Amino acid sequence: MAILKIARMGHPVLRRRADPVPDPTAPEIRRLVADMLETLADIGGIGLAAPQVHVPQRVVLFEVPARRAEQEGDERAAVPLTVLVNPEIEPLGPEMALGWEACLSVPGLTGAVPRYLRIRYRGTTPEGETIEREAEGFHARVVQHECDHLDGILYPMRMTDLSLLAFTEELRHGIPDLSGKGDGGEAR
Repeated sequence: MAILKIARMGHPVLRRRADPVPDPTAPEIRRLVADMLETLADIGGIGLAAPQVHVPQRVVLFEVPARRAEQEGDERAAVPLTVLVNPEIEPLGPEMALGWEACLSVPGLTGAVPRYLRIRYRGTTPEGETIEREAEGFHARVVQHECDHLDGILYPMRMTDLSLLAFTEELRHGIPDLSGKGDGGEAR
């Protein structure tokens, strides 16, 4: 296994649509996933897409750690580490919400991004099993964020208000309120 270099915004691999994987169970996909898992563990993220490690293939992995689910107010929303090859997303309704996102490929920045509140996603594991789940809230946000990488989309491209793009370290002065009801309070 190896720790892979993260592609940053501006690199051509992040701007193109990733190629479908003909055989999700192929040894090279298993090797890629193992390297992506080691890279994610090293960098401390919660999701990673193959284009972020310079591989233009439709592979993502993500989790919603229990600590994050608790922050969102729903301990049951924790999602174990999931690997999807050739994932597909279907919105379950038109409702969207703004939420703060950051990205390993856009280091040092965070932005408020509109995302569907509820989705259904499906894909194949490297073991050849099909996964199909419904997701909402932060879980849905994470899946949409990672799958956007497969279509050459970084979160700033989804933003509707660039005044809500900030250097992460500046949020220590207070997080802007996304509800429109006042100050967002202290950084978390």
